[in-house]
Amino acid sequence: MKKLILTLGLFIAIATATQAQVLPSVQVGVKGGVNLSSLSNSNGTFSSSNRAGYLGGIWARFGALGFNFQPELYVTSKNVDINSSNGASSSAKFTSIDVPLLLGGKVGAFGLGGRFYAGPLLSFAINREGNSFGSAAGNAINLRYKDANFAATVGAGVDIRRISIDLRYEAGLTKQEYLDGSNSIKTRISLFNLSLGYAFL
Repeated sequence: MKKLILTLGLFIAIATATQAQVLPSVQVGVKGGVNLSSLSNSNGTFSSSNRAGYLGGIWARFGALGFNFQPELYVTSKNVDINSSNGASSSAKFTSIDVPLLLGGKVGAFGLGGRFYAGPLLSFAINREGNSFGSAAGNAINLRYKDANFAATVGAGVDIRRISIDLRYEAGLTKQEYLDGSNSIKTRISLFNLSLGYAFL
């Protein structure tokens, strides 16, 4: 009898875990976090050191069959210290509305699980080339990719019921411009970010 109960309990647990990964699911939430940015330097004219930035916004997750699609929309500030070859020091700040479009997989059940994902990221600059927050937000919501900078994103996360913790790396693909005194420099921005999310739906 004990073996029968144990077998039945194991079967129910496996069926529940499998069902949790197979049935379609939708989640919506908010997130906030910090990042560490660096600039590429292919011509050796400067060196950069990391400074902390921030991010905050919303996310959604659509899952079925153990896979999920996770679009996000958040404001991010990316900061670095610049040390030019002539000995001058300055700082660069990039503020943007970012839209990651992530595809990944999920394992786990009963409110606990791990995720892994990758995908493109569209970044719409604020206060650069005359872009205001409103125009950048409109471009992001309408996914006007011709006005975006691009990055590739890879990362992993852990879910504990409604709480999500994510660590990811973003590799800049598009060169962005910043002013170093009177000099205009174009460079790619790459960063690590760590975020905490909460699913309210």
